[in-house]
Amino acid sequence: MFDEEFAGLEAGDSQLIASTKTEYDAEENVLRPKTMADYVGQQKVKDNLSVYITAARARGDALDHVLLYGPPGLGKTTLAHIIAAEMGVSIKLTSGPAIERSGDLAAILTNLNEGDVLFIDEIHRLNRSVEEILYSAMEDYVLDIIVGKGPSARNIRFPLKKFTLIGATTRAGMLAAPLRDRFGIINRLEMYSAEELTQIVNRSATALGIAMQPDAAAEIARRSRGTPRIANRLLKRVRDFSLVKGSDEVSRTDARFALERLEIDELGLDGTDRSLLSALIEKFGGGPAGLETLAATTGEDANTIEDVYEPYLLQLGFIARTPRGRICLKDGYKHMGMKPSVKAQRQMSLFEDEND
Repeated sequence: MFDEEFAGLEAGDSQLIASTKTEYDAEENVLRPKTMADYVGQQKVKDNLSVYITAARARGDALDHVLLYGPPGLGKTTLAHIIAAEMGVSIKLTSGPAIERSGDLAAILTNLNEGDVLFIDEIHRLNRSVEEILYSAMEDYVLDIIVGKGPSARNIRFPLKKFTLIGATTRAGMLAAPLRDRFGIINRLEMYSAEELTQIVNRSATALGIAMQPDAAAEIARRSRGTPRIANRLLKRVRDFSLVKGSDEVSRTDARFALERLEIDELGLDGTDRSLLSALIEKFGGGPAGLETLAATTGEDANTIEDVYEPYLLQLGFIARTPRGRICLKDGYKHMGMKPSVKAQRQMSLFEDEND
C-alpha cells in the first residue's frame, strides 16, 4: 500500500508538483491585481483578511486556513494569489479533480515550505480518501500514512511544515462538515455592483492598452452580470470589434454594437438566458417546470442551467424555484415583452402567498 499510494513522497519528485500548477495566459496575468489595494470590491472580505494577514505576520506564524466560496468568476483565485503575496510566501495551485490519489496530495504537502499557500480550486470535488488525508494535515500539520495491511498494519506520522490551505468552491454546501470546520477563515464573495465593475473594466482597459471612453466602460459593466470574469471577457471582445472597425478609441456606440452582435442585452442576458425564459413562458405556460424538463427542452445541461444561468435570473427576480418546479415571475414576462396568462398569474400569486 505504501509503495502504491505514496510513491511520490520523495523530495526530488518535482514532476507531480509541477503538474498541479495552473497555467494562465499572459493577458490573464496582466489583468489580475497583485495587491489588496488594487483588488476592487469585496470590501468587508478585504478588510478582514488584511487584519488576519497583519496579525499572522506580526506573530511570525502561518495564516489560518481560508475558505472562499461564491459564484464563479468573482476573483477567488486572484484573492488567493494576493494573500500569498501579502504574506510574502509562495503559492502552489491545484484543483480538486486533479488530485486523484492520496499519494498525489501527500507529494504536494511534503514539498511545501514553511508558511507556503496551497490553493485548491473546486475543493468540493476532492476524492473522499484524499479529503481524509487533509484532516490531520490541516489540524496537526502531520501526514498520517498506513503501512502494511491487516493486523500487521501500522500508522506512521510524517511531520509537515506549517502551511496555509486556501480552498475555493462554488458549492460550499457540498463540502463535508469535518473539512469545512477545519477552515479558520470562511468568506463568501458577493456579486459586484455596476460601479465596481466599471472600475475593473477601466483598470483592465489600461492594462491591455485599450483607449476607452468612460461611458463605454459603464456599458460593458452594466451587462456583465455582476461578475469581473465576464466583464474582462466582454472587454476583450469589444476591443476586437472596435479594432476591426478601425476605431482609435472604444466609444459607447462601439461597445453597444459589439455586445448586440454577441446577443447580450441591456441586463446582461444572453441567448441561453432568453431561451430558458422563452421555454418557461411559451412551452410551459410560465411554469412550474422541472430542471430536467427545462434542460431537455433547451438542449442545455441541467447542471449548467443550475450553476451558470439560474443564479442570475433568480437574482433579477425573473424566475423562482418552488417545490413544484421553476416559474416565471412578472419581471421575467416584462423583460421578454409578454403578458402572463391567467394560469401563470395564479402560480405567481401562490408563490407570493407562500413567501409572505
